[in-house]
Amino acid sequence: MLPSKVIHNKAGRCVPLLLAALIFAGCSGQSPQAPTVNVQGAAPGSSDSYLQQMQQSSNDNKVDWQLLAIRALLNEGKIPQANDQLASLPQQLSDVQHQELLLLQAQLKVAQQDAGGAAQYLQQIDLDSLSKEQQARYYQLQIAGSQGLPLLRAYIAQEPLLTSPADKQKNIDATWQALSQMTPAQANSLVINADENTLQGWLDLLNVYKANASDPTMLKAGISDWQTRYPNNPAAKMLPTALSQVQNFQQSSTNKIALLLPLNGQAQVFAKAIQKGFDDARNGALAQSAAPVQVQPQADAAPAEAAPAAAPNAVSPSAPVSADANAANSASATPAANSAPTAAAAIAQPAAQNGSVAQTAPPSSSAQVQVYDTSSQPVDQILAQAQKDGATLVVGPLLKSNVEKLAAVQTPLNILALNEPEAVQNHPNLCYFALSPEDEARDAAHHMWDQGKRSPLLLVPRSSLGDRVSKAFAAEWQKLGGATVLQQQFGSQSELKQGINSGAGLRLTGTPVVTQPQQSQDVTIAGLTIPAPQTDTPSATGDGGVDSLYIVATQDEMALIKPMISMRVSSRNMAQIYASSRSYQAGSGPDYRLEMEGVQFSDIPLLSGANPALMQQAAKNFNNDYSQVRLYAMGVDAWTLANHFNEVRQLPGFRLQGETGDLSANQECVINRKLVWSQYQRGQIVPAS
Repeated sequence: MLPSKVIHNKAGRCVPLLLAALIFAGCSGQSPQAPTVNVQGAAPGSSDSYLQQMQQSSNDNKVDWQLLAIRALLNEGKIPQANDQLASLPQQLSDVQHQELLLLQAQLKVAQQDAGGAAQYLQQIDLDSLSKEQQARYYQLQIAGSQGLPLLRAYIAQEPLLTSPADKQKNIDATWQALSQMTPAQANSLVINADENTLQGWLDLLNVYKANASDPTMLKAGISDWQTRYPNNPAAKMLPTALSQVQNFQQSSTNKIALLLPLNGQAQVFAKAIQKGFDDARNGALAQSAAPVQVQPQADAAPAEAAPAAAPNAVSPSAPVSADANAANSASATPAANSAPTAAAAIAQPAAQNGSVAQTAPPSSSAQVQVYDTSSQPVDQILAQAQKDGATLVVGPLLKSNVEKLAAVQTPLNILALNEPEAVQNHPNLCYFALSPEDEARDAAHHMWDQGKRSPLLLVPRSSLGDRVSKAFAAEWQKLGGATVLQQQFGSQSELKQGINSGAGLRLTGTPVVTQPQQSQDVTIAGLTIPAPQTDTPSATGDGGVDSLYIVATQDEMALIKPMISMRVSSRNMAQIYASSRSYQAGSGPDYRLEMEGVQFSDIPLLSGANPALMQQAAKNFNNDYSQVRLYAMGVDAWTLANHFNEVRQLPGFRLQGETGDLSANQECVINRKLVWSQYQRGQIVPAS
């Protein structure tokens, strides 16, 4: 028998070995697992986290982590880093990795504004081998580089792959936007397959909308009927946001209207013209001029230039109007000559139609109108008094300085302001209606774009007016998809005369118009961010580098500018010239009209012959002062807009055929006007082709 001391020593030596074995076994069973990676799934992490996992991975997962890192880099806008990682990928990839690589290469091309390059990669993808998450990204990439019918098909294919209600709503809203922005010709030219039931449903919804857009009650009923006929259409279950507002629509009340105008001071003459138009429309005086009259065109008579929307400093209707910060149109207005109003009939043409358009609101014997003088007390006090007096809607104020104050006034009343502030703020109870040179510039951008022009040059005065017009035109041009716009400024008439006397002429060259940066229009659906299209800024262009000119000049200035252009540009290379109503004034003789051969210019429908009987009536009331007639037309349209306030404010695409233009509103409820375009041809004025 061994001594107990020996036995204890052996046991002491065995215990550490046993403990080590147990600890080793325990550690090996609890070793940390490497995080899983799935290139076909979502990638919610940051590029830094994926790159770190890639560095720490030494197995086949390393390429997967790298692919996720590339996707995150692209989503974060880190294009150069993503490009470097793509270049460092190994040549040998699995089928799953190769399909993901093609998606990433297409996404890179989209980020680089290369739609053609993206399409080439997308064509190589085996769609059936992709996961649902990858398929959603695939269609989002198709959407980024498509338009027309392919764009609609991509949206429709993407919708069932989306799981988030927010993503589904974005998809449906984007589908509706793409569809509703099509012209009637584009929509009617679509040829779809017999089995495209969802697309057919969307097209029928568009037809229902356009047929009933001017009648919210009929539109609501039409949408409900459409939902019954297409119960499986995604839009039947989740209406586009623009149409869902129709369900809760209520007509605005015009039982008592507060009309805010400056009844004293220099602005009262303009206010009276607006009030006259407003009252005539309300009392039914327009109906008296509805019967057609036979009018003989008179070549020598033409409307005066655009009158200001708000009242500048003016003493009388016949006095020159000076520039004023309160004016929506700060151009100096030439006094209107006493000429026959019948000339407008020579260029009569119908307003452009695009679906259902509401007409001038009918007269009302029940509506009460109370006029408040904004020249006697602050506008906030007037609004409080109007609310106390039971007003249900406000029309005015007129002066820009007062309109600027509306954003800070707390009132439940709906307000149709008769001017536009420098910085428009979106308020659910506020719309802006003005006759401004910016309005004309935006309309000119659309008109020139529709005529296929892509390289415009602006010729504008060297003044605040010229700056405002240039920025408005350029901003609208870029919304349409155009590149940066060039401008050239000119000085006084004496400077122009010196130029023409020296024989220097005018070169068609300019510098880029700098517009205010806009909010990002990037779109994120299914975790994939598609950047908004970017436009390059061209450098100044020499002769022959432009295909169109938009000129903002008086009649006297135009008489000098056009010959100066002809001095430097041959008739064979002459760009199409467009002009604002500033150059279209009373008293232009045959020599001027012949000199302006081919020039197109814009004007409001009333002064362009759309309603010659009303034109005669208005001109008689204002002694043929066309600047006053223009404001009279504004008053007529103010009545119509007041009667359709909620439609204009709440229903996107709602349109009114007014006397100052074809009226519609943007998201901020700024009223846009589509004008009538005419052209000088062989000494006559005819509709522009």
